[in-house]
Amino acid sequence: MRLSAALALLLMSAPAVAQAPVLSPAADYISAGQDEPGYRRWATADPARSAAVAGFYAFLVQQGIAGIVPTWQLLRTATDWQRCGAEPFEVAPPDQWPHMVETLSYIRSHVVPVVGPVEPVSVYRNPVLNACAHGAPESAHALLYAIDLVPLRSIGRDGLIRSLCAIHLWRGSGYDVGLGFYKGLRFHVDSKKFRKWGGDGKGESSPCTAVIAELGSG
Repeated sequence: MRLSAALALLLMSAPAVAQAPVLSPAADYISAGQDEPGYRRWATADPARSAAVAGFYAFLVQQGIAGIVPTWQLLRTATDWQRCGAEPFEVAPPDQWPHMVETLSYIRSHVVPVVGPVEPVSVYRNPVLNACAHGAPESAHALLYAIDLVPLRSIGRDGLIRSLCAIHLWRGSGYDVGLGFYKGLRFHVDSKKFRKWGGDGKGESSPCTAVIAELGSG
């Protein structure tokens, strides 16, 4: 009964920072099945999943990082989940949960204040899914350090890059933040190692290089 109540709480409640978004990125960044109805189907298909979700939520509460984004969105796997024959959602092994603490803390303290509410679109990838999705063996996603996000408020790509690069320059090293940019408004944040990169995965292509040069000359 307690597990059912906890699951209902996760499904029905929404954090203050993510309420009433101006727009939803789901159509562009989230496939059918990784949306909220897909989560409800996944979570209720197996009682063991409800127990795992409740345990993960309890950990977030204990660490003071619950409610930064809806908990169910932190269970999204890879964008390629269908191609790889994987689950759309998954609870990472409990020994990896602590890896998310600094990442979510950075998002709460420094990402949301500059770009507004954000939505996770890809988080944990188990080893099999990570390999299928062409992730590096030590990918931050495979170790639950990483979250790919999109902003929920209207913001252009240039403004998003400038804001995130500036805060990464000033605050990122304190959290060991990795910052990457993909197509459109999708970006990556992890707390595995302080670094930055662009669409090809290389540091030299990071759009932050130009932003940092501009800030240094200002």
